[in-house]
Amino acid sequence: MYPNSRVKIDIDKWCLHSYYSLCPYAPDNSGRLLFAGCDPDTAVGRVYIADKDGKIIDSFGENETSPSFFHTGYWQTWSPDAKYVYYQSGTNTNPLIVKHNVETGEEKIMRGDMEGAAPFGEPITTGYMGMLYAAGYGDGNYAPEKAPFPFQARDKHGLFRFYPETGKSELALSVAEVIENHPHRDRLMKEDKSIKALYGENDGLTLMCYCLRWSPKGNRFLFYFGNHTVHSVRNEPRVGYVFTADKDMKDIHMAVDLSFGRKGVHWSMHPDGEQLIGYGPRIDDPTKHALTLVNYDGSDYRKISDHASGGHSSICPGDYNLAVTDEVNSKIGRIVFLDVTTGKEVDAYEFQRQNVDQVPFGRNPYRVCHHPVFNQDGTKVLCNTLPGKYAQLVEIDVKGR
Repeated sequence: MYPNSRVKIDIDKWCLHSYYSLCPYAPDNSGRLLFAGCDPDTAVGRVYIADKDGKIIDSFGENETSPSFFHTGYWQTWSPDAKYVYYQSGTNTNPLIVKHNVETGEEKIMRGDMEGAAPFGEPITTGYMGMLYAAGYGDGNYAPEKAPFPFQARDKHGLFRFYPETGKSELALSVAEVIENHPHRDRLMKEDKSIKALYGENDGLTLMCYCLRWSPKGNRFLFYFGNHTVHSVRNEPRVGYVFTADKDMKDIHMAVDLSFGRKGVHWSMHPDGEQLIGYGPRIDDPTKHALTLVNYDGSDYRKISDHASGGHSSICPGDYNLAVTDEVNSKIGRIVFLDVTTGKEVDAYEFQRQNVDQVPFGRNPYRVCHHPVFNQDGTKVLCNTLPGKYAQLVEIDVKGR
């Protein structure tokens, strides 16, 4: 363990924070930490809150685990006043959103899915994670019968808004609408026709809206549109586009094209609310990727580093010249800090990320993504590690690196 890093949570549970684009530190400056933990032997987990010293002070939301748990927990997220916690319950085929009152324990539950709540709380805007897992993301099996909506019912699924306080929900942007207004619509419809010829007229490209990520300011979000990993389990070309939209979902732009051989992965919003950071196609060779910045409207696309791990990158909210990412292609992973101006590595930490030599396909308790995430002022980074049977949360002191 590095002198300026420490195990933040050390309990006999398989623990992780929700995602690298969702801050697990309470927004009231109390230092409280939100995470999920489970017993992999019983496949039952809970949401936990720890104080600033790592002591567990609350737990709730007992629920069975699915493969997705070992990637993102229950997508647990603080409300902006830290008085509530939103989290995912139910199953991939029957997902539920829970709004938990931290003081009273009262809960409001509604049918719906979530990939974290917005920085302003409600509505929760998201696609259905069950669509991704039905398309083969979790286990490599294409199982359209397990999808919350038929893939080809493109006017029935897309991005939804959920209001846990009232139980109201609405389809805000359908897959059909995205296709109709897509700048590459003709190319998509040509490929769709080819898939119909292969699998039948009732089939087609497995298109979804997914991976919605808010800016910390709450003014804008990005979302993916495409078929994600389905190209590895079906004879479909990879389709992947990163779109952005304002809070009201009116100002929509295609920011990054990751389709048809163009390489790239893991995009998130810059803390300034105006840019995106992620691994995108190199300008000199789109079949390779590099760490890249782009404006929300797709302009000023530029490489900031040759670093090409394809990891989970973000910009420090307290220092826009500092980025963090991870490297996840071995048993021992690395947390890497980069200078945005020079693109050079300025610091790195090694932590174990799998506990067996041969990890089964998909999400499981034998490996974890580090998912480094900054706290609100950028002075700390929290990451997931897997030194033994149980995953642990490790905190890095950014100021003391």
